[in-house]
Amino acid sequence: MLIYEGTMRMILRVGLIGLCVSLALLAANSHAADPAEVEQFVKARVEIGEMMTNYFKGGAQYGEGQRPSPEQMKKMGEDINTKLATLLEKHHLTIDEYRQRSPEVFADDAAVKGYLNEHPDLKKRYEALPLDRMGRGRSGRGY
Repeated sequence: MLIYEGTMRMILRVGLIGLCVSLALLAANSHAADPAEVEQFVKARVEIGEMMTNYFKGGAQYGEGQRPSPEQMKKMGEDINTKLATLLEKHHLTIDEYRQRSPEVFADDAAVKGYLNEHPDLKKRYEALPLDRMGRGRSGRGY
């Protein structure tokens, strides 16, 4: 009987632990983004996408088919980060805050789509962004 009771207790404990872990994961995944935060991040993403599109428009800075030198790449990165920091400041965000929080905010697809459906002008601008560079595709920095 002792072996049976010990086995039953162990099975019960494992089951309770599994249930607790499942509930914690479910609660974490069902956390909806705050509507004000969705608005803040969607507006920032649209402005960042438009800024980056304009920044690289034409591509003639370095000549036809030419890649920038490492020095030019470094300057370009510094320039982009300066412009990005200024843009995000309008939304009360830093680059690090935006990069850290945006995957979580944009993971709430229903909230993002709901916000965009309420703002057709912003939705049009959002949908015009290059998919592969705005974190909605498989490449790019995910701004």
